[in-house]
Amino acid sequence: MKRVVVTGIGAITPIGNTAGAYLEGLRNGVSGANPITHFDASLFKTQFACEVKGFTPDDFIDKREVRRLDRFSHFAIVSADEAMVDSGLVDILDKLDLDRIGVIWGSGVGGLGSLEEEISAYATGNGTPRYNPFMIPKMIADIAAGHISIKYGFRGVNYATVSACASSSHALINAFDYIRLGRNQIVVAGGSEASIIKTGVGGFNALKALSTRNDDYATASRPFDKDRDGFVLGEGGGALVLEELEHARKRGAKIYAEVVGGGATADAYHITAPHPEGIGASNVMRTALEDARMNPGDIDYINVHGTSTPLGDMAEVKAIQKVFGADAYNLNISSTKSMTGHLLGAAGAIEAIAGIFAIYHQFIPPTINHFTDDPELDNQLNFTFNTAQERKVNAVLSNTFGFGGHNSSLILKKFEG
Repeated sequence: MKRVVVTGIGAITPIGNTAGAYLEGLRNGVSGANPITHFDASLFKTQFACEVKGFTPDDFIDKREVRRLDRFSHFAIVSADEAMVDSGLVDILDKLDLDRIGVIWGSGVGGLGSLEEEISAYATGNGTPRYNPFMIPKMIADIAAGHISIKYGFRGVNYATVSACASSSHALINAFDYIRLGRNQIVVAGGSEASIIKTGVGGFNALKALSTRNDDYATASRPFDKDRDGFVLGEGGGALVLEELEHARKRGAKIYAEVVGGGATADAYHITAPHPEGIGASNVMRTALEDARMNPGDIDYINVHGTSTPLGDMAEVKAIQKVFGADAYNLNISSTKSMTGHLLGAAGAIEAIAGIFAIYHQFIPPTINHFTDDPELDNQLNFTFNTAQERKVNAVLSNTFGFGGHNSSLILKKFEG
């Protein structure tokens, strides 16, 4: 089996529009929540979200092309481009075997905003079905992977993963598999989401999934806090360049971390609620550890799914204790969703990047907005509340779980030649 390393990173998030800005946001415990500006949310139960701020796609993409793309594709193209530049691959495209470079991209809902826009225009029009000829290409979830491959001429594996909030983690795990099996040398993998629209907020409100803390939106995402009341919707994208180790070595690439294992399981329990005992979550962490040939005590940090929902946080903690036992008390645990909100299908990508930063810069991003311990949780665990913590980080496990019972765990490790 080939070894797989990360040689490029790109991110556009509610707490930073580049990977570097995102890193600083994580270090400083910044809240990305703000009153919704994308539409008038005054009649909605939830009137805030974690929006990407100050982002103008025209600064990165041809203006004519911008109109032909959904916002989730804007995020995909921009974050992938940052990762490509960071990797150094853009400077040597003519020397690469483009048939062995691919793209696997995750999104939970794809171009939902474009679909909403077209249906609304039809519903308020005169009944004549006039649809934008780019509506379908803007909407379909696979299109971001297509745009990235077309931009660079990558002719290797190319598809989308759609598994709700586990989408981009599955994309990363699949990319890892393609490279370690020798099918591709390089895969650009990640995910993007742009669901802060009327349909997204209204739909999640109807499910009672979102926080309604409108009077204190900045602290509304509070994983593991006694008074957590739901997640905060986020948007953005994250991209990683995964590369076969020997290929990276030959070109003298910078190496951030090594990908060493991944797991995917199902709860087989409920369409939106996690199994109360965290059975699927514990199974997926065990599967990832087995795949990496690692023991629970080898993990230093778990970037948890940690959405700030009463049931989800509880189930994940139970699963961690079941898998890690006494080693759970030596771990740092944190939910970076306390800062970014929940990016749905893009969550796994930006949280994997947070894990890579933890390894590369030797610190644990915090779980911010903690005020009151939950007596139903074991508060002897180190949830890294409110302030980042410096520590030796050799290996990170990143969890993402999605509606439908989809579970994924990715393990990243400090690169050692």
